[in-house]
Amino acid sequence: MIANSIYEQDFQQWVEQHITLLKTGRLQELDIEHLIEELENMARRDKHELINHLIILLAHLLKWEFQLQQLSEMWGTYEGKSWRNTILEQRAQINRQLVFMPSLKSFLNTAIEEAYPAAVQLAVDETNLPLSTFPAHCPHPADKILDKSFYPQPR
Repeated sequence: MIANSIYEQDFQQWVEQHITLLKTGRLQELDIEHLIEELENMARRDKHELINHLIILLAHLLKWEFQLQQLSEMWGTYEGKSWRNTILEQRAQINRQLVFMPSLKSFLNTAIEEAYPAAVQLAVDETNLPLSTFPAHCPHPADKILDKSFYPQPR
């Protein structure tokens, strides 16, 4: 086994050594404890990334639904172009992630549930609308949220 000190002192070297160990079949020398820890961290990081994209997407969908009409009436020509661009970008990021990691699709509904409260708080912070403006639970299913042509009806 490679000494833990390499893992703690030079993570990149530890990774490269473990790649070599795996490629050469020297499995008995693997630092199994840290290898498992790193694989678990990778899985959490991928889920966390999905949740972060959903927070931004859901917040912008909420702003679209609950503030677009108000801003359009107030400013006349407001069309929410920056919101639309952010919605498009976040959908593209999420869909790309789901293509590269199809197993995350089974986590999507859970990720939406986890992301929604933070998305609501972001929408509250950015719009100054009261928390009570927004539904307690995500009002749209995953297929709608990720549908490129879906924009909620402004209220």
